[in-house]
Amino acid sequence: MTPTILRSALLVALTAVAAPALAQTPNSLEACAALEADAARLACYDALAGRGTPDTAQADSDAARAREVLDAAPAPARAVQGADGLFVHETPAQAALANVGRGSLLDSRWELARDSKLGLFNFRVYKPIYLMPVFWTSDVNDMPSSLNPNNTVTSPQGLDSLETKFQLSFKTKAVENLFGDNGDIWMGYTQSSRWQVYNTEQSRPFRETNYEPEVLLVFRNGYSIGGWNGRMAAVGINHQSNGRGDPLSRSWNRIMFNVGLDRDNWALMLRPWIRLSDGSDDDNPLIEDYLGRGDLTLTHLRGRNEFSLMARHSLRSGDRSRGALQFDWGFPLHESLPMRGRLQLFHGYGESLIDYNHKATYVGLGISLQEWFNPGN
Repeated sequence: MTPTILRSALLVALTAVAAPALAQTPNSLEACAALEADAARLACYDALAGRGTPDTAQADSDAARAREVLDAAPAPARAVQGADGLFVHETPAQAALANVGRGSLLDSRWELARDSKLGLFNFRVYKPIYLMPVFWTSDVNDMPSSLNPNNTVTSPQGLDSLETKFQLSFKTKAVENLFGDNGDIWMGYTQSSRWQVYNTEQSRPFRETNYEPEVLLVFRNGYSIGGWNGRMAAVGINHQSNGRGDPLSRSWNRIMFNVGLDRDNWALMLRPWIRLSDGSDDDNPLIEDYLGRGDLTLTHLRGRNEFSLMARHSLRSGDRSRGALQFDWGFPLHESLPMRGRLQLFHGYGESLIDYNHKATYVGLGISLQEWFNPGN
């Protein structure tokens, strides 16, 4: 595929993502009714009605009072009413429990509260979507290696330190309310590419593309700890690979656990994982000693700025103590533009799968079409 075709394909993909954000909100009931996507149609109706953001503090307060009422009820009554939160809520108190956290940051991403659920197979943005024409590394991994000799490059590839990086990410809900009014199954897909677009000597190759499909079973929570509100817990299966043949092939599979908390304009996602063995065909032995056994992402919204810090670690000591830090800043470009600028700083092991055991610093600059929480909209 020629660079011209690739650039055109990328432009079409990014335009498809950006179009809903760039479009003006329809100004009539007929225009809203014409929208095909349920989520877009609901947002349009809400905008026409002037409906504001749900009061999360009030929803949490109502849920806390409801919990007190249910805890004070006789045990047989609690059993009949399903006060454990797993089954259908019939009473006002139980309805309040089902709407705990409504309008919170994590609720906006995962439709956790009962009144936030928007149905099945509506595509949502998952992770940030961005294009960074400038993506520079301090140490080019020109000869990727692995403990598996079949996955070690023996000749330099002639790579440049400057390239382009972009990411696309979507999710959709396949099952809603698997356990009464809780427990949703989400399917997600993320793809990130590093393109040697300035490397004319090597015909501008795509240096690395990582494909990451996953399935998650997500539960709503409603607890508080240290001023943070526990909003969600999830378990799922994650596959990540670069879709290449030996010696450049890299892949692994994981059982993922997610714990999400938020407070005010802060959100925290903890993700420990367990790697599933690939047996004797392992492309990247001991990858968990480099890409880690878990990560956490802390996100803060301030006006139209979004700051996020990701940290991951091998959870081992000594010479097996390895990890990475990544800082992202999404900042406004102009008050009339829904897209934002993006600055990305990465240091450590595994910026991509092919670099899983390669330590370097990376700096990226570009535009973001969607952040984690789309601040200031």
